[in-house]
Amino acid sequence: MRGHDEHQESMFSYVSPERRVPHNHPLRRVREMVDVALKEMSPEFARLYSRYGRPSIAPEKLLRALLLQCFYSVRSERMLIEQLQYNLLFRWFVGLNMDDAVWDETVFTKNRERLLEGEIAEKFFQRVIEPARKGGLLSDEHFTVDGTLIEAWANRRSFHEKKDPPKKGSGSKGQKLLRDTHESDTDPEARLYKKSAAGEAKPSYLGHVLTENRHGLIVSACVTEAGKRAEREAALAMLRMRQRKKRGKKKAVSLGGDKAYQEGKFIDGLRALRVAPHLAEYERETGLSKNWLTSSEREDPGFVVSQQKRKLVEKVFAWIKSVAGLRKTKLRGRRRVDWAFRLAAAACNLIRLTKLIPAQG
Repeated sequence: MRGHDEHQESMFSYVSPERRVPHNHPLRRVREMVDVALKEMSPEFARLYSRYGRPSIAPEKLLRALLLQCFYSVRSERMLIEQLQYNLLFRWFVGLNMDDAVWDETVFTKNRERLLEGEIAEKFFQRVIEPARKGGLLSDEHFTVDGTLIEAWANRRSFHEKKDPPKKGSGSKGQKLLRDTHESDTDPEARLYKKSAAGEAKPSYLGHVLTENRHGLIVSACVTEAGKRAEREAALAMLRMRQRKKRGKKKAVSLGGDKAYQEGKFIDGLRALRVAPHLAEYERETGLSKNWLTSSEREDPGFVVSQQKRKLVEKVFAWIKSVAGLRKTKLRGRRRVDWAFRLAAAACNLIRLTKLIPAQG
């Protein structure tokens, strides 16, 4: 019998969002991990807010909403707020009931700025990776480093000559470079940069990650201004930060990387940190560039394994740029782009951890 196309609205609904989401939905595992991390961060949130005044958006709900933006490739916060109006899955994950009012997008953005001031993205990233560390899923010895181009929210035509350029440049021997004399009116911290000779120079930042070689999980992430030395400087900075956090006896560590890291000063810096350089080399026959590895480093049994494992980092960049939407950032300023990049790195780890950590019960 054909059903009737009726449009009478129901007055009440007795089915909650919790019951509407299937028990095997992949977001359930993610929600469990996120809730554990946010519960541990409650003292951090308390220090960011006053004890008096009108309650703002709960930081836990704010972070869950921003994670959804990464998971489902939502282009803007305006579209995210629109989804929260009618998407029951989004409402359940964020923690909104059926009748709860959704925030205005401007209020949402202002509250996000408070989390940026508290460096919440980095603290959340560390809480997310902690279960993997306790479960023995992270390698403490073998790592891979790489950088990727993040296009800034600016245009080449927005670059103009500075009104008061510095008298001394930032180049070698004090020579003035383009970044010393020109800057973007839209995003002054963006730099014209290209990673390949065939590419087009665009206003950009550089995103850097340090991944462990066992499962390809991100152990450190940051964003810097674009530059020729930025990738190598960021790699050394992330390794130093990791060593400061480690206690007890230091283990022998290896670092894999592509040819962009084949530079004498950088390799000397790795040796000073007691890190074995497992870096891709230029072809010796061409003679175009010098190779800096010693024969013992080149013949290390782990060298070939590091070069095979370093390709895992490309999957990380593919997810962050294609799914999380950071191929071109919509934020201005290095600090904001760095915040979004670290949050996207935490979201990437969450997706990976749901497959590595078995479900309870």
